[in-house]
Amino acid sequence: MTAYVIIPGIDGSDGQHWQTLWERQWGTSAVRIRPASWSAPDLDDWVDAVQEAYDDASRREGQVVLVAHSLGCWAASTWLNKNPASPTGGAFLVAPPDPHGPAFPRRAAATFLEVSAQPLPCPALVVGSADDPYCTPEAAAGFAARWEARWHPAGALGHINSAGGLGSWEQGRALLDSLTRP
Repeated sequence: MTAYVIIPGIDGSDGQHWQTLWERQWGTSAVRIRPASWSAPDLDDWVDAVQEAYDDASRREGQVVLVAHSLGCWAASTWLNKNPASPTGGAFLVAPPDPHGPAFPRRAAATFLEVSAQPLPCPALVVGSADDPYCTPEAAAGFAARWEARWHPAGALGHINSAGGLGSWEQGRALLDSLTRP
């Protein structure tokens, strides 16, 4: 069985976001991070929250997969690079924002400005959108290359969040399944 660590972006994912809908479907197999700094993200706080959620998830099931969106991609990759020996079945990284892009929330997420994409110690898949206001497809593909992750351009889906009306985002579930299949 697989346990999932849900790592949303700023303010968490609302009730219509695909992460929240998947979390409901997975029930006790899903653990959402709970940082104290949802609205003014502090990287250390978020990485600590990933650790807590990972510890909880790994007690529930044998394999743990990280499911990150937006700023959560940077928290996930930072945690993975600090914990390369932690058994992780994969990292599903959706719509990572570009810390050097014009729309990045520099004031709100100042501690994320110096993050860098480095090779990840587990299989990973980066999904990006052709019209994401927070990251160009070229930048997202570059992150995927530096993370040594597979890259999947998903078409024009905005920031791949609830604003795009994706619902349970079946295409995303199929992509996640392709990452976690042996």
